[in-house]
Amino acid sequence: MFVTFLSDFGLKDGFVGTCHGVIKTIAPEAQVIDITHGIPPQAVLQGALVLANTLPYMPVGVNLAIVDPGVGGPRRSLALRDADGRLYVGPDNGLLLPAAARAGVDAAHEIVNPAYALESISRTFHGRDLFSPAAAHLARGVPLAELGPPLDPDALVRIDIPALDVVDGVIVAKSLYIDGFGNIALNMSRDDVEPLGIVSGTRLEIEHAGERYYAVMARTFADARPGDVILYEDSFKNMALAISRGNAARMLHAAPGQEIRISLVR
Repeated sequence: MFVTFLSDFGLKDGFVGTCHGVIKTIAPEAQVIDITHGIPPQAVLQGALVLANTLPYMPVGVNLAIVDPGVGGPRRSLALRDADGRLYVGPDNGLLLPAAARAGVDAAHEIVNPAYALESISRTFHGRDLFSPAAAHLARGVPLAELGPPLDPDALVRIDIPALDVVDGVIVAKSLYIDGFGNIALNMSRDDVEPLGIVSGTRLEIEHAGERYYAVMARTFADARPGDVILYEDSFKNMALAISRGNAARMLHAAPGQEIRISLVR
């Protein structure tokens, strides 16, 4: 059985290694795949989107995801199963739902059974004491219902993904997250831009924080000159802004959640 693992723990401290140790102690045969531990601290939306984007490339198994700013508070601990048989473990803060909802949530349970947690549960490290043990036990074949009582999937916390808007031919987008190269992931796809006549080679104007920049729609980074701002479809079929051989977020002073306007150069 595979356990995928995504978190905002980073790699400077011992959090990731400790969770690995807990999983392998309970389920020595489990293979753990680290999706990433570079989600910015408390960036639940980015964690949710990265989990949903990478899930189709993962083997069916248990998906452990921990971006948990509400740890120790009233938020519930979840174990889910989707219609494809994939299992999910993490906090009830919207982190798991974009991934699980792709196939549809088939069952949801609150993790409360102490038999499947460590003996002592820290108020600030549920990743080690609650989520990792639950994921390991599921990987060993423990039924989902053993972890705790069922929950209504409709009552789970959803995360708000900003809606795209088009006003008088101008795309009003939002920056969802910034990747490690400084590329800006946007809340839109090719299906949103092609009806507006935006195809490869189209010249664009980008407006952000009161500044304007010229850009071009490109298929690859090689289609643009070094330093050019490009709008492109990323490897997960979402639209993003980048700078050929540069860092778009740094140049545009962009951050997640900010508005970015895109229009055709007339």
